[in-house]
Amino acid sequence: MSLQTQIMDAIKTAMKAKDTVALEALRAVKSELLLAQTQSGAQADLTEEEEIKILQKLVKQRKDSANIFSEQGRADLAEPELAQAAIIEKFLPEQLSEEEVQKIVGEIISNGGFSGMSSMGQVMGIATKELAGKADGKTISSVVKSLLS
Repeated sequence: MSLQTQIMDAIKTAMKAKDTVALEALRAVKSELLLAQTQSGAQADLTEEEEIKILQKLVKQRKDSANIFSEQGRADLAEPELAQAAIIEKFLPEQLSEEEVQKIVGEIISNGGFSGMSSMGQVMGIATKELAGKADGKTISSVVKSLLS
């Protein structure tokens, strides 16, 4: 079942349950997917990687907004953002733990013979491609920094 079909089914379920937070999050996902399809030209469907990137972007936006609201003491605005992020994350593949990311990045570093912070860009490029959708960029970056320094 495609992601768009899953989203539409979830929207129907949220409408029936009158879950406004879920409905808002799911409609944002649907909107972003439609925008991405129209921007990519005549391409009929988005690839799974493109869909995952869109979902990760939406989750990151929600979490960043929640952090800003929390810093300003606005828990009333932060809570719905975190709830929406949790709903969107359900459609993402299982995220790897930091230990698993360390193991994979460690293999990349040893196989490529990388050492020192000067090779961080190369390691990040390889790790980001290999861990696409399985770990967020911030986690990958912190693991690469710790292993190279």
